[in-house]
Formats: sequence, structure tokens, C-alpha cells
Amino acid sequence: MTESHAGGCLCRKIRYRVSGRPNWVAYCHCTDCRRSSAAPVSLFVGLNDAQYTIATGVPADYPSSEGVVRSFCRDCGTPLTYRSRRFPGEVHVLIGSLDEPENFPPTAHVWVSEKLPWFDTTDHLRRLARSGADEPKA
Repeated sequence: MTESHAGGCLCRKIRYRVSGRPNWVAYCHCTDCRRSSAAPVSLFVGLNDAQYTIATGVPADYPSSEGVVRSFCRDCGTPLTYRSRRFPGEVHVLIGSLDEPENFPPTAHVWVSEKLPWFDTTDHLRRLARSGADEPKA
């Protein structure tokens, strides 16, 4: 797939492009993602590193926990990406920073073990207690 999508931060100082088919699209309910996004749930698209390129600006990096780096705009504060040693060669882009997030429908919920008890959806997507990398293999 040669499809390409643009995204960036609120102040538009950082712009990026993503291309190709995503590895996955999932809601994350973990405590760290809630705190970093200030929202009850985060929604990410998982891509290979080569599918994500910065067009303008330089995101700031924040090492949020052991082996995890989150990027954001240092001017407006928009969170942009998540990278972890547990997912080598992969970048997780926050869907809300894409210009057309409607092109990336979610396929799962991860870390539902940390979901807020009052937050619920009526979708029929797959639900994992932790992340896909942490789930037991069948």
C-alpha cells in the first residue's frame, strides 16, 4: 500500500507523514497512557519505524518509564508518539494527531486490566488484559 497520511501537533510546528498499512490500531487503557494524554483512554496506530517520517519541526522526547520514550511538541504540548524496547522497530502514533483519524478504525483494546471502571464502550473489538506483547500465546 502506498497510501500516505499527514499529521502533526496543535500549533502545526511539527508535521509528519505515515505511509503503508498499519500493524494494528488499538485503544490503550493503561495508567501511563492516560496520564500522558490526559484522557480516559488513548488510541494508537502501530507502524514500522520506516513508515513514520517527520516533515517539519523536531519533537521533544520524554523517557516516561524504563525503556519507553514518548514524543511531544515542546511548544503546544501535543503528544505524538510512543516507543518501547518491547516493540523494537515500531512506533505508536497517537491517532488524534493525524489529520484524518477516521482512516484508522481501531481493532482492539489493550491493557483493559487498568481500564477506568466507569469508562466503557459497546463495540465488539478484541480485549486484551495487557498489551499484545504481554498476552499468553495460544
